[in-house]
Amino acid sequence: MSILHDRHSVAVIGGGPAGLMAAEALVQHGVQVDVYDAMPSVGRKFLMAGKGGMNITHSEPLDRFIARYGKRHAQIGPLFDRFGPDALRVWTSELGVDTFVGSSGRVFPTDMKAAPLLRAWLHRLRESGVRFHMRHKWVGWDAAGADARTRHALRLATPTGKQILHTDAVILALGGGSWPRLGSDASWVPLLEARDVPVAPLAPSNCGFDTDWTEPFRERFAGQPVKAVAISVTDVDNQIQHRQGEFVVTTTGVEGSLVYALSGPIRERMQADGAAVIQLDLAPGLSRERVIDEVVRPRGSRSMSSHLQSRIGIAGVKLGLLHECLSKEDYFDIERVARSIKALPLRLVRARPIEEAISSAGGVPFEALDSHLMIRELPGVFCAGEMLDWEAPTGGYLLTACFASGLAAGMGALSYLASVGR
Repeated sequence: MSILHDRHSVAVIGGGPAGLMAAEALVQHGVQVDVYDAMPSVGRKFLMAGKGGMNITHSEPLDRFIARYGKRHAQIGPLFDRFGPDALRVWTSELGVDTFVGSSGRVFPTDMKAAPLLRAWLHRLRESGVRFHMRHKWVGWDAAGADARTRHALRLATPTGKQILHTDAVILALGGGSWPRLGSDASWVPLLEARDVPVAPLAPSNCGFDTDWTEPFRERFAGQPVKAVAISVTDVDNQIQHRQGEFVVTTTGVEGSLVYALSGPIRERMQADGAAVIQLDLAPGLSRERVIDEVVRPRGSRSMSSHLQSRIGIAGVKLGLLHECLSKEDYFDIERVARSIKALPLRLVRARPIEEAISSAGGVPFEALDSHLMIRELPGVFCAGEMLDWEAPTGGYLLTACFASGLAAGMGALSYLASVGR
């Protein structure tokens, strides 16, 4: 077993946006920074997120932006004082990557790609002196390897065997539990728990959910989008959460941006009750009174399907959802159908596996950290990014908080080194 030994250095474990931002903050202040990642290259999940168009942040007002972080908005919000959405756009511009605001308010690089941004960033980090060590997986601490000069001795599994790294401070930016094949495999959880650091159980976020479709519905509608629709769910605090947008019917249930935006309260309701009932508004552009007025009009010889299509445009997959979620008797009860168009109950029974989720909830709670994101039980060890216990919808919120928390952890490590004379 070899020993890696550097004076006045900080080890960043994890090469995603949070880890790289922490490395940048440190190296700009003259600290020797080494980034260690278990994968062959850094930023793999970042690149995957950019395949459909790199949505880096959002342009909405900051108060609304912060509210997207739900129960953790009070902890995430202060991170944006130093590095918020506007600062992120300036930062990308300094890397030579301009951005624009899309019609939805989301912010994208002008070429819509993640790779050019990552290449420019890595070039600047290397030019600044950051050293990268690929296929180096953190596997725990080595208490016997610590000496009087250094506070931390880390065990690493490398292509050449086990190594011990001595370092003055550590920033952990290892991601959550989603997309483990890209490096976020949650193997850090037992390592922290073994040091008495609390970790909230990881759970899928921005994910799809399963329901019990009948075979005819599944065969006909799986893969079809449901557009111009709204979803309401009553959360565990008995507050109604409501969003409008679109989702997709899958072979097992539902997924898509509208479902992802409500994945937190849906998942928590499942945890409390064993299942979650969401309400679908199939005609969000019409009032309940207007829908009832149109639907109860005499339909003469027309079928119910023709009547609903002609009066309020309910057809295709929306009509299929009415058939699926209502009993045969209720479907031919005209007043019940009218009410259901505005509030159609759909029972969801489980979240899709965390491996399929865009992100994960759970992780190291903020209560276990100080204001600099340092673990209280492990002085000199900081956490950043998705391994913290927070969640947010897609739309640039995930990346922005990862960048901001990485910078906060990096600056926190600088303060720590100054306080202990390192």
